Amino acid sequence: MQSTAQGYLIYTLTGSTAYLGYISLAAGIPTWILMLYGGVIADRIPRRKLLIITQAAMMVLALILSVLVFTKTVQPWHILVLAFFLGIATAFDVPARQSFVRELVGREEMTNAIALNSGMFNLGIIIGPSIAGLTYAAIGPGWCFFINGVSFIAVIIALGLMKIDHQPVKKETINAIQELKSGINYVIQNRTVRSLVINLGFLSLFGFGVVALMPAWAVEVLHGDVKVNGWLLSARGIGAVIATLIIAYIGNRKLRGKLWALGNILLPVFWIIFSLIDRIVPSLVAVIFIGMAFILAVNLSNAMVQTTVTDELRGRVMAIFSLVFFGLTPVGALFAGLAAQQFGVQVTVLTSGVILLLLSLFTAIRMPYLRHLD
Repeated sequence: MQSTAQGYLIYTLTGSTAYLGYISLAAGIPTWILMLYGGVIADRIPRRKLLIITQAAMMVLALILSVLVFTKTVQPWHILVLAFFLGIATAFDVPARQSFVRELVGREEMTNAIALNSGMFNLGIIIGPSIAGLTYAAIGPGWCFFINGVSFIAVIIALGLMKIDHQPVKKETINAIQELKSGINYVIQNRTVRSLVINLGFLSLFGFGVVALMPAWAVEVLHGDVKVNGWLLSARGIGAVIATLIIAYIGNRKLRGKLWALGNILLPVFWIIFSLIDRIVPSLVAVIFIGMAFILAVNLSNAMVQTTVTDELRGRVMAIFSLVFFGLTPVGALFAGLAAQQFGVQVTVLTSGVILLLLSLFTAIRMPYLRHLD
């Protein structure tokens, strides 16, 4: 709800697609600077404790934004500053969250656990944007931010109630820089992890970054409003949930590499198709397939990395994985916003799709071992 309302609000305040990129950039800067260190911290202290701290910080930021909207004092720079602080919280939250999965389930259940986690997240993507669009149109964006802030209470309580085997805290720690280097060296030296992370980087830059243009697409191409923007994001969520069910079904059937390769091909194909459509219903259908492809590529990358990495390096490796994913997405969003301002949103999306298609073909030819992973 917050993400949908925030993007539409700043677009309404400024009328600029560039600001859709700026807001992603503001959240991305602290991610680039701090996420690797967040991975070191996730390997040093109990991850549940770290998650409770980051969730509480996110709650406060959402409530601050709601107050600014309710008091009619919100300005574009307020949204950018709050996005920056949210990026700080995210930099510590994501490595802890990604590596926390291993404390909840055994290694053999990792793929299904990640699929289940993603399924719940994407159900939120289906429901949240639609509710946000209706709420925004009926009573204003402030309520979207307020509801999001209150929802963190449930998350914090749930974390507190979990019965888990506590992560052993390191009694002896080496220099944080040395710990970070060991994680980076592992990623560089492990061919599978290295290839998956590099591929994820291109998906983030040219795939996820373009998603930031959805508010402008809803208005300029589909001639809709905030509700149409919500429908587009919900359609992506529907596709994502379908993909998570597929991943959960295949589980340990040794098809992960093949499904991962399928997602890498489907994503650019449907971005290109989407860029050529200017009607709502066909656009929603295309976005459903885009959402499916995103999840097949990203979730299976996550699962294959998690089942490869050793437990003692998990926090740092997942921090690198998350940094590439979350760090390059704002860069892609900024480039997409600036390009859309100059050349239009349809040309920008089409170009991104063509670039991704070329990259996916390159990966299929030069990294064939990835599609044979089980």
